[in-house]
Amino acid sequence: MRCSYFDAGTCRSCTQMGRPYGEQLAGKQQHCQGLLSGHTAIEWLPPVASQESGFRNKAKMVIGGTAQNPTIGILDADGHGVDLRKCGVCSPGLLACFPVLATFIRRLRLTPYDVPRRSGELKHVIITESPDGEVMLRLVLRSDQTVPRIRKHLPDLLAALPQVKVVSVNLLPEHKAVLEGEQEILLTAQSTLNMRVNDINLHLRPQSFFQTNTAMAAALYRQGREWVNELAPASVWDLYCGVGGFALHSAAPSRTVTGIETSSEAIVSARLSSAEAGLAGMDFQAGDATAFALAAVESPELVIVNPPRRGIGKELCGWLESSDVRHVVYSSCNAQSLARDLAALPSYTARRARVLDMFPQTTHYEVMVLLERAG
Repeated sequence: MRCSYFDAGTCRSCTQMGRPYGEQLAGKQQHCQGLLSGHTAIEWLPPVASQESGFRNKAKMVIGGTAQNPTIGILDADGHGVDLRKCGVCSPGLLACFPVLATFIRRLRLTPYDVPRRSGELKHVIITESPDGEVMLRLVLRSDQTVPRIRKHLPDLLAALPQVKVVSVNLLPEHKAVLEGEQEILLTAQSTLNMRVNDINLHLRPQSFFQTNTAMAAALYRQGREWVNELAPASVWDLYCGVGGFALHSAAPSRTVTGIETSSEAIVSARLSSAEAGLAGMDFQAGDATAFALAAVESPELVIVNPPRRGIGKELCGWLESSDVRHVVYSSCNAQSLARDLAALPSYTARRARVLDMFPQTTHYEVMVLLERAG
């Protein structure tokens, strides 16, 4: 795809923009195979391609400019707003929201936060679209000063954007380079966005994580389900389970599945999805994945890990090495930390691997590896 923002040098976030997509995907496959080249027993499945544009279900936009002329996008090197409201990797549903939000900001005189001067109120807008076209909107503010005004005019916004079902305010009083703060103020009766993926209805709360490419998330969970069902373990742990994507896709009669996630909000969502689907044998707990494993009396037959970019780390690798876990399904968004973790798991053999292009137009991708205990 082509991008006028990239061509003009306005935004270079998509570092692979303009490169033929086939070359992008082949380059990611080659990069991943190179990092895992020492694992000679791997069967490499064909990479899973994404659509090139309009694939992002989530936009994290910085608000700049002025209350009368807000920008929705990023900041330049001097901290000034750069408008990207026609960003081509965002879904059409997200793009439709940006002009209405700009009008809402002007009407309510919501002053964008000025980073160099450390003044203003509105810092970011975070928008997520479900597969059914419904939207969650989060406004990140420096304080709760403008919350009453937002509440008063919220019906007008919802009338203009009827697809918006969940609205919240997130408070980020500190001046630091993070996207959001800890406190969330819900402004709508509905508190979760229904993210229907394959045959599972996942529930996304404002501060819960979800993959930014819904089609690739669905492919990821299908691949995980296929491997788990082929191995038919009686017990499964899904560590770093988020809102329960892998765990819920792994459910089966006579199988126990335990999901562990630090976010208590995500665990509430996972439990809700499990109850709605009438799934038996499911258990979701809020806690640290490594601490849970180290404290466990028994280990399961199969473990799924889907960690952040840093990987699962030395302690959890050590626990897996000393356990009697037969198989591990490792889903990674950082093949470098994956390679490091696999080197710390000499008792396991990497049997299968698959690259899924979660992030077209960038060098990032997701890779899944099926590990089997040797001997």
